[in-house]
Amino acid sequence: MGSMFRSEEVALVQLFLPTAAAYTCVSQLGELGLVEFRDLNASVSAFQRRFVVDVRRCEELEKTFTFLQEEVRRAGLTLPLPEGGLPAPPPRDLLRIQEETDRLAQELRDVRGNQQALRAQWHQLQLHSAVLGQGHSPPSAATHIDGPSERTPLLQAPGGPHQDLRVNFVAGAVEPHKAAALERLLWRACRGFLIASFRETEQQLEDPVTGEPATWMTFLISYWGGQIGQKIRKITDCFHCHVFPFAEEEAARRAALQQLQQQSQELQEVLGETERFLSQVLGRVQRLLPPWQVQIRKMKAVYLALNQCSVSSTHKCLIAEAWCATRDLPALQQALQDSSSEAGVSAVVHCIPCRDMPPTLIRTNRFTASFQGIVDAYGVGRYQEVNPAPYTIITFPFLFAVMFGDVGHGLLMFLFALAMVLAENQPAVKSAQNEIWRTFFGGRYLLLLMGLFSVYTGFIYNECFSRATAIFPSGWSVAAMANQSGWSDAFLAQHQLLALDPNVTGVFLGPYPFGIDPVWSLAVNHLSFLNSFKMKMSVILGVTHMTFGVVLGVFNHVHFGQWHRLLLETLPELVFLLGLFGYLVFLVIYKWLCFTADSAATAPSILIHFINMFLFSRSPTNRPLFRGQEVVQSTLVVLALATVPVLLLGTPLFLRRKHQRRQSRRRRPLDEDKAGLLGQPDVSVASQNSDEEKAACPGDQEEEEVGVGLPGLQEASDPACPSLLPVPPQFVLSEVFMHQAIHTIEFCLGCISNTASYLRLWALSLAHAQLSEVLWAMVMRVGLGLGGEMGVEAVVLVPVFAAFAVMTVAILLVMEGLSAFLHALRLHWVEFQNKFYSGSGYKLSPFTFAVEDE
Repeated sequence: MGSMFRSEEVALVQLFLPTAAAYTCVSQLGELGLVEFRDLNASVSAFQRRFVVDVRRCEELEKTFTFLQEEVRRAGLTLPLPEGGLPAPPPRDLLRIQEETDRLAQELRDVRGNQQALRAQWHQLQLHSAVLGQGHSPPSAATHIDGPSERTPLLQAPGGPHQDLRVNFVAGAVEPHKAAALERLLWRACRGFLIASFRETEQQLEDPVTGEPATWMTFLISYWGGQIGQKIRKITDCFHCHVFPFAEEEAARRAALQQLQQQSQELQEVLGETERFLSQVLGRVQRLLPPWQVQIRKMKAVYLALNQCSVSSTHKCLIAEAWCATRDLPALQQALQDSSSEAGVSAVVHCIPCRDMPPTLIRTNRFTASFQGIVDAYGVGRYQEVNPAPYTIITFPFLFAVMFGDVGHGLLMFLFALAMVLAENQPAVKSAQNEIWRTFFGGRYLLLLMGLFSVYTGFIYNECFSRATAIFPSGWSVAAMANQSGWSDAFLAQHQLLALDPNVTGVFLGPYPFGIDPVWSLAVNHLSFLNSFKMKMSVILGVTHMTFGVVLGVFNHVHFGQWHRLLLETLPELVFLLGLFGYLVFLVIYKWLCFTADSAATAPSILIHFINMFLFSRSPTNRPLFRGQEVVQSTLVVLALATVPVLLLGTPLFLRRKHQRRQSRRRRPLDEDKAGLLGQPDVSVASQNSDEEKAACPGDQEEEEVGVGLPGLQEASDPACPSLLPVPPQFVLSEVFMHQAIHTIEFCLGCISNTASYLRLWALSLAHAQLSEVLWAMVMRVGLGLGGEMGVEAVVLVPVFAAFAVMTVAILLVMEGLSAFLHALRLHWVEFQNKFYSGSGYKLSPFTFAVEDE
């Protein structure tokens, strides 16, 4: 099978890389993304590995890059994306990049420091100018807000005891939210022996740290005495006030203000030159940083990969082990030869045997990635196991559509997904960071098929926004019933409900060409009819889906050479499943085909027949569907019950017998060796035994799976590349029997519970149809039933239709769609995949630079 139906063959390869070309070889492998390296130094600490110094230098550079990136963002700039695919730089370029990065970072720190200092100095000049230009004048009374004492004069009349004291001034600026507290504290601490004037600046000043405009409060304090002055200065220092000199003469203040304005202009010129130089430095950072980031990340990844390699005894080459797809081995050899050609010694690649289970490699594209993601969310398939994803492409959208069947709703979902598919190559769509949008965009092809299948099932249900459409003529004729039944006016007045009798000639003209007849949307027993139809349809789809899962297990048994499983497991499982529930499907289809509308009233009950099948009884009031039905039912039940001990004991007993035969074969060569002269082996017997062991190796899968915990592995298809060795069997009968007992109980009980679980298709489909019907009846039908003039009704319908559209998208598309999606997911994980899919593997994670390039 192809890689989509089964994981690709993976080989364990050993790489001998010359020390001089090891970096180049690993770098080229990172560009190609072909191999997954194994850590050969798992027992060695990360700080004791060979290239730990180089990794640390790369990490230091990344820290410097983070500083430069933050500075660029602080300036309101963005870093452009690197152009083209940049290779990992050679090791000698690391020193050059480090020197240039340190020089840029130091220049940026110096310029930023100078800019901050100049801005702080310019801010001080602006505050000083604001203090001198506010026009403060000492008031004649204190300005405190508490009580009548504010109007009490602080200065005594001339000739008093304090007439010789000199008045001093303290001027400055404080933040507005501190002004009230500062004024109150000054008044209380100085006991009113001061005059304080607070004014708000007329213009907002730019904050030197944040760059945002802010308002400041300027103040002028007049006081007498040295002790009061010391208190005032200590208080202003505690409030982090900016205090400036304030001259007593008006002329001196004007001269100082002119000098401050001149200094401010000169400082602005210097600040402009600094910012221009800063923009130049940031421009260089914008140009150099993006490629450096990619290159250093690649270089760090290369050194981390080299740390997983071991050093040869001669220290002339590095030895690496890696998983690689078999089809990629020629490309791997060619890449290593090209990378190591300059060193003079070519790198060597060869396959080595391994007992570990290889990783799983399944290549996907845009279309299959979302479906493979659904399968991998349950569990990554083990090596060479059948992949359910190709079948999920059809079954998942179809089961979703069975629960979501509506032409209108499916068409809306299809158009939404189609728009995302058509715009998938646009950069704006790809780079969107909204998590919900990225979820929808990642599953655009899944949504596309889900909408398309919903349109198909909507045509089958004959529902478009819960309304039936008459694409073809109805198969029921009301006119024929009225003409031949003699319905009179009195009869019609007394009977509100009228029944159509298919036995009357011309009433039933035949089945509807496609889907459900639209006349059922007018019938009062519409819900009962749909319940019967959808319930039987759910059982048919469920049994078919589970049977298909059991059949897929055949491909696993054949591929792994487990031929005994076909007879001892797959065959009993099919007999049990089809003998009971497959027979139920047969009864449903047989009744549909053999009973027409004329004989529907006398048709027997399938449910009663199915119950009597397990009770080995018959019902006199429920006639059989066909001759010999009781014998057939009894035989099927006996066969189904007989398969249970075969399923329970067959595989353990077979493996036990096979293990005993293998042990006896292994003892025979040993006895002959002991009997030989000088312990010389019998070549013919030894070779024969080796061939028998090789032939018996594929059949040891069950023992390896149960005893060791690893699935069966096969040797690679290439004889020269034996990537896998058979694991020595460790057979424990109790473990094998316990494993088989769990499998038997799970399958037998699961056939019953899983079949009932598929009835969720009926329940969700019914719920979706009823919600759509209720939404139409309570919104659109009310709007369409409003009387009045045409223009008024048209205006009223606009908000009604808007409400209907919003609720349709929110309730039916989003909520109901998510519910149907989760139920379809459960049906695939629990009811379908557990029949053949273990999901116990792990993905192949190749060493690649694709993430660094993004």
